Amino acid sequence: MKKLLLATAATSLVASGALADNHASDVKFGVLLGFTGPIESLTPMMGDSAELALAEINDSGNFLEGVTLSAVRGDTTCVDAAAATAAAEQLLSDGAVAIVGAACSGASTAVLANVAMPNGVPMISPSSTSPALSTAEDNGLFFRTAPSDARQGEVLAQVLSDKGVSSVAVTYTNNDYGKGFSDAFAASFESMGGSITTTVPHEDGKGDYSAEVGALASAGGEALVVLGYADQGGKGVIQSSLDSGAFDTFVMGDGMYADSLLADLGGDMDGSYGTVPWSEGEGADAFKAITEAAGINGESSFTRESYDAAALLALAAMKGGAATSEAIAANVMDVANAPGEPILPGELGKALEILADGGDVDYVGATNVELVGPGEAAGSYREYVIEGAGYETVTFR
Repeated sequence: MKKLLLATAATSLVASGALADNHASDVKFGVLLGFTGPIESLTPMMGDSAELALAEINDSGNFLEGVTLSAVRGDTTCVDAAAATAAAEQLLSDGAVAIVGAACSGASTAVLANVAMPNGVPMISPSSTSPALSTAEDNGLFFRTAPSDARQGEVLAQVLSDKGVSSVAVTYTNNDYGKGFSDAFAASFESMGGSITTTVPHEDGKGDYSAEVGALASAGGEALVVLGYADQGGKGVIQSSLDSGAFDTFVMGDGMYADSLLADLGGDMDGSYGTVPWSEGEGADAFKAITEAAGINGESSFTRESYDAAALLALAAMKGGAATSEAIAANVMDVANAPGEPILPGELGKALEILADGGDVDYVGATNVELVGPGEAAGSYREYVIEGAGYETVTFR
C-alpha cells in the first residue's frame, strides 16, 4: 500500500489555493514527457492518449458538477534533470494539480524529489520503469502504470532461455533506466544458466559508437542485448554493429520499440526480437477502438499506459470529491483496484456516474490496471519479433 500522504501546512496551502479549487470551472493536469530527446518519436502519441482520456471525461459532463479538465504539456528532454525540474515547476505555475509523467525514469526521480514532494502533487508515470523508483521516498505521491524493469529483466531473460540462447553481450544507456534494467536482466539471465560475455554502457547523443561496438564484438555472444533508446544511442549501437558486421541479431528492451527504428534500419533488423509492456483483452480492444475513432495512433509504445494514467488521476479526484492534489493522491489506489464496477476505456463517463452515486469502481483500463505494492503496475509484456521490417507478436507474458 502506498505510504500515507504526509500533509504539511505548505502542501495544504498549495492544494487548496494556487493549484486547485473544486469550484473552479477548469482544472489542469500536467502532461510531462520527453517531447525532445531519446524517445521523442514516442511521446506525441503518449501525450495524445493521455489527453484523449481528459476529453472523454469532459464530453461526459459528469465530472465534479461541471468542472472541466485541460492539459498543460511540459518537456523534460528525458535526459536533463534540471530541465525536467524546471518543466514541472512551470506546470505547477500554470495551475496543474497532478502530473501524467514523467516518461523517463531519471526525469521522474528528479521531479518527484524536487517538485512533487515539496508541493504535494501526485504523479502517475506511464513509462518510468527503473526498479529504483519502487523504493524511492515519495510521500504517497508517485504511481506508475508501466511495470518495473525488475520484472522486465526476468521476462527478457526467460525469452532468451526459451530460445536456447546461452551467451550474450549487453549494452545499456548510461542512466537510471538503463543501469537498473541491465542489472535486473543480468541477475535473471545468469540465474537461468546464461552467460554475459561483457556489459558496455553507452552515452546518448554520440555520433560514433565504434568503440563500444568494438568492445562488445571482442567479447562475442550469440546476440547483442540492447537496453537503450530507439531515437538515440541504442539505435546508434545497432547501426554501428550492422555496419561492422559485429552482430546481426539484437535483443531489445522497451525503450527500443519504435516505428522510427524500423523506418531507419528496415530489413536489416529482421530476426531480432524483444519485449515491451503491452496488454491484450477487452481493455486493449476498447482502447484500440477509441483511439482509431479519434485518429490517434494507439498502437505505439506506452499509449495505453498514458491513457490509463490520466484516467486514474481524474477518477481519483471524483472519488475524493475534489479536484485537489491531496484528494487525488489519497484515492488513486481505491479507483485502480477492486472492489468496484470494472471500467474499460470509453467508459469513463459511466465511472463518474457510479462515483457520484457513492459507488466504487475498479479501473481496468487499457492495460488491465492493478496497482500493487508501492503503487505500481503488475503488468504484462508483449514478446515480439521483427519480420519483413515490421513487428510481429510472438506471445504475451
